Parts: sequence; structure tokens; C-alpha cells
Amino acid sequence: MTMISIGDVLAESDLLEARFTCDFGTCGGQCCIEGELGAPLSDNEADQLTHPPEELLRMLPEKNRRYFRRHGGVEVYQGRAYSRTVGNRECVFTCMEGGITTCAIETAFTNGLSPFPKPLSCRLFPIRVRKKFGLDYLVYERHAMCRAAAERGRELNMLLVDYVSKALEELYGNDWFVALKQFIDSSPMKKCQE
Repeated sequence: MTMISIGDVLAESDLLEARFTCDFGTCGGQCCIEGELGAPLSDNEADQLTHPPEELLRMLPEKNRRYFRRHGGVEVYQGRAYSRTVGNRECVFTCMEGGITTCAIETAFTNGLSPFPKPLSCRLFPIRVRKKFGLDYLVYERHAMCRAAAERGRELNMLLVDYVSKALEELYGNDWFVALKQFIDSSPMKKCQE
């Protein structure tokens, strides 16, 4: 896998060419259910989700509320904080709307009931931030549950980095994102695709 550098951030080169647009009607919000660990959290996010607003907790299904009251909303694995999962499956902050798994944190924030949005790692998904040579290293995690999202992204010609642009800008700033887009626009691969 080749790697590129934008400032002090490394990225897999295929991430820059990937197309992606979530298709919740097809996947049903599986990214909030699949996996043994919940969403990776920053220290600030972990603090917020340890004591979330009561209005947010009232949005949760009874099973998740009971689980939260007993185990809390955050777990630590190998020194890193994650949102807690119910039975090593869904995030404790999930709820169902019209047969689709949604995020109560996001819903509460959107409705003005909570001061913080869902975790940045959720807003970046399927991009994950890892470390390489002491620097952030962006990778595109491919999952079977996201095949429809990749297909829809190709149909709409929506770059993955554009799909998660707000989260990338929040993480690294607007200047960094502009530099990323300039790199993509000038890449030989883009010229070959035109």
C-alpha cells in the first residue's frame, strides 16, 4: 500500500480515490452494531459520554438504558477509551428509527438536547486514524456492510474525503483539507480517470 503525506498527516493513497456515500436504507446502520468495541473516543468525548444529558439517555431503548446505568457509557481497552457496547455488539447509545439503527448522541445534538455531537471517529467512518512513525495515518476500512455505500459513492461520484469533509476539517483544519484536495486534483491517477 502506497502512502502519501499532507503536512504532518499520512494517508493510504487508495483512500484518496475511494468513492463513498452511506446508504442507510440498505445497511440499516450496521456500523453502530458490528464489532466488539464501540467508537474510539477522545478524552473529551469520553468525559462527556461518562455523564451524558438525561435527555439523551431517555432516547435509548430500555435495554440500553439499563445497561448504561449498570456499566456506564465508556470502556477502556488497551489504554484507549471506546463507547461501551451491549453484549459486545451494538453501541450502548444506539436506538431504532424506522427499522434503521441510529445514534442517540447525534439525534440529541441535532434536536438541541445535548451540547456535543456524536464522536468524531463515527463521523469519520469508514476512515480510521492510526499511528505510523509517530504521525496520524488515515486508512480506509473496507467492510462488507459498506459495499452499498461504496457502490452509491461510485454512482454519485462522491469522494470519500468529500463525504467526511466536515469531520476531516474539524480534525486537521480547513487549510489542511484544502491542501488535501489540491493534492487529489493534481494527482496523476485523477488525470488518468478523466
